[in-house]
Amino acid sequence: MGVIVAKFGGTSLANAVQFRKVYRIIMEDPRRQYVVVSAPGKCHSGDTKITDLLYACHKKASLGEEFGEVFEAIAQRFRDIIRDLNLDLDVEPLLKEIRERIAAGASADYVASRGEYLNAIIMAKFLGYDFVDAADIIFFDERGMFDSERTNEAVARCLSRHERAVIPGFYGSMPNGEIKTFPRGGSDITGAIIARGVNAEVYENWTDVSGFLMADPRIVENPKPIRKITYRELRELAYMGASVLHEDSIFPVKKAGIPVHIKNTNAPEEPGTLIVNEAEPVTCTGAITGVAGKKGFTVIAIEKTFMHVELGFGRRLLSILESNGISFEHMPSGIDTISLVIADSQLDGKLEKVIEEIKEQLQPDSVEVHSNMALIATVGRGMAHTPGIAAKLFTALGNEGINVRMIDQGSSEINIIVGVENEDMERAVRAIYYAFVDNCK
Repeated sequence: MGVIVAKFGGTSLANAVQFRKVYRIIMEDPRRQYVVVSAPGKCHSGDTKITDLLYACHKKASLGEEFGEVFEAIAQRFRDIIRDLNLDLDVEPLLKEIRERIAAGASADYVASRGEYLNAIIMAKFLGYDFVDAADIIFFDERGMFDSERTNEAVARCLSRHERAVIPGFYGSMPNGEIKTFPRGGSDITGAIIARGVNAEVYENWTDVSGFLMADPRIVENPKPIRKITYRELRELAYMGASVLHEDSIFPVKKAGIPVHIKNTNAPEEPGTLIVNEAEPVTCTGAITGVAGKKGFTVIAIEKTFMHVELGFGRRLLSILESNGISFEHMPSGIDTISLVIADSQLDGKLEKVIEEIKEQLQPDSVEVHSNMALIATVGRGMAHTPGIAAKLFTALGNEGINVRMIDQGSSEINIIVGVENEDMERAVRAIYYAFVDNCK
């Protein structure tokens, strides 16, 4: 019987009501042997996440300000959960220790990690599972980089001694024992690390949504759900903002070939989205997996006759970006033209200097700058082998009167990226979505 690693996010563990939902989910399948938890999230829209409150405590303490009131709000949330679950668990010594360490100048990483730490202790008690501290099995090296192989060995060795366990997400430890956190949303990463370490059959990621949708519901009304998606497709869509799962959490399980199942704690009966290494092409003719857009790009268009035979032209162009600390998103080109698509955040305060260096070092015939551009990715594993995809996409945009300023198709042929004016992005996403979804009715 295969093992399931189940990770539950902050909204899934915001209060005792949510804890009971999680309990029922775990108990209905004995394969859910290892559980990874986040810190309590918001109970309602006006609430504050525990992790944010912990960061606030650290900031106040580092400025020499009184943080007792904020810390008491944190402590009371955990007390309420324990009381409402009728648990025989004395959390006061742990709260006292954490408060004392904050006052003594504990690091921001230590302080922020205590939400997951306490939540995991409570969940372990509630489930009757063992508690395993992530600091004992997840390791970073001296540079603060995640130590993948040492961690994988430690997880496998440790959890082989625990038939069932709860592990806090979000953090591990440095060689000197100090707590080190992953980026925000890092509990997703912890869950994937545990799944790889125990060679899980599946990694379940329980959140407050029922998986991925084919488009942003703020742009498209009631978009269809994506039932199955490959890691490659997910990365393309996540980059463009279609994010349910922390992007870095893909890699440990992808490496091990373990599927990820996105599920909704509040609607466990819904099928969710399964993320896999490879999948059969989508079934309906001309279908796509999803469409996502992102605003805030600038295009630098460079033209020079015989550019294609000028040895080192591209290298010198990219070295200008490198020397200015700028990375580019796309680089479509022709015989005498090349364009750089760059996020506005990368160009902040650097654009004029870059243009001057391009003119001085490359002697182009012309350099034009086009700002206010949005990129839209249309993604699908069946696109490479389906005739007429591009025609359908550009016909949909043309019918809406949307001017396409850039076209770029990835070498894998699972995505087509178009550039449009920022103000046209939402209309473009809707036009593409309905052009393809209409085929699947």
